[in-house]
Amino acid sequence: MTTSWGTTMLERKARRVRVASVAAFAVAVGCGRPPPPPYKPIADVKQLMQGIVDPSADVVWESVATIFTKDHVEERRPRTKEEWDHVRSNAMILTESGNLLMMAPRAKDGGDWMRMAQDLVDTASIALRAADAKDADGLLKVGGQIDEACENCHKKYWPNY
Repeated sequence: MTTSWGTTMLERKARRVRVASVAAFAVAVGCGRPPPPPYKPIADVKQLMQGIVDPSADVVWESVATIFTKDHVEERRPRTKEEWDHVRSNAMILTESGNLLMMAPRAKDGGDWMRMAQDLVDTASIALRAADAKDADGLLKVGGQIDEACENCHKKYWPNY
């Protein structure tokens, strides 16, 4: 029997079998990969916060500021390549820290903890892009968003920090 597209039912069936075979092969190849190497977390959440997250966040937050004193106004901005590189490196560390917080055994649950850790990844990524673009105003703006991501998590999981 010929269909309206000029192919026979047998040709259509053969095409479906080929498509299904290719899909099955792709699944088999994907499942045949060796498992990723095991990782071994060393720091707990508190150590990660004290040694990595807080210092990196401080660099990002302190990189741009307007400081008013009795005698003058100081505009703090990264100006040299080295200063921008320093901010960029710390924004990257802060971004990746969110991923570290999602890893077992650090992850406290699969709900709010994961969402809040992802918020850190997302907001710190904005800081990373701002540092790449040498956008001091962007860094200043995202600093508040990073602080909010941190505070939301601390309120629930570390209320007396």
